[in-house]
Amino acid sequence: MIEVDHPQLSVRRQCALLGLPRASLYYQPRGVSEETLHLMRLLDAQYTATPFYGIRRMTAWLRTQGYPVNHKRVARLMQQMGIEAIYAKPHLSQAIAGHTISPYLLRGVKVTRVNHVWSTDITSIRLHQGFVYLVAVIDWFSRYVLSWALSVTLDGQFCRDALTQALCQGRRPEIFNTDQGVQFTSKDFTQLLAHEGIRISMDGRGRALDNVFVERLWRTVKYEEVYLKDYTTVREARQSLGEYFTFYNHERLHQALSYQTPAAVYH
Repeated sequence: MIEVDHPQLSVRRQCALLGLPRASLYYQPRGVSEETLHLMRLLDAQYTATPFYGIRRMTAWLRTQGYPVNHKRVARLMQQMGIEAIYAKPHLSQAIAGHTISPYLLRGVKVTRVNHVWSTDITSIRLHQGFVYLVAVIDWFSRYVLSWALSVTLDGQFCRDALTQALCQGRRPEIFNTDQGVQFTSKDFTQLLAHEGIRISMDGRGRALDNVFVERLWRTVKYEEVYLKDYTTVREARQSLGEYFTFYNHERLHQALSYQTPAAVYH
């Protein structure tokens, strides 16, 4: 935007025209420290193993590993990674203005066919120098991953992209289940489902077992793919995850599916 070697306008004049302080031109943002990235990797791995650990337990666990952190720092890192302990919390009905919370529709429901229930969720994926966020849409009965997407931020666009990609395959679920995250309660997301005549179900906050099949997917992806590799870039993560999801859908045998692949059951 700023041309340092502009033949007619000085840097000072260009900054004035754009309404920018000239100091911002020379500002170099500080990267995340290696220590912080290491703590985030430890939190990610421990959360995958013990998702019921909250801030104070995570703080205590890190201290047992030799890291003298306080709970405020752990809370900040967990918030940045988009993770929280799994347990029932009070004030479950609170929502963002304009966002709609739908009831949980799957209690006592036995899922016996494909496209009965689809579900989605978000998890963090570690990179060599940070984290990105992964969303996936899965068919509950077959465990088939219908679509997925990566994002460097937790905005709702990549979730809508994943949903659109799943719907573009020409099939529709009867019920679509999510948690109460702002990405899924937004008007843009829920209208996509309502337009297709799909019933919306939402977990109680902090109740990951309401969305158990996606939680199992995250554990599988992390233990079989993410933790075995050290992605350097978002592009590398996207390519490697794409290869893994192809393997997961078409080659990986599932005991719960009588040792069939998700693709064989879904199609």
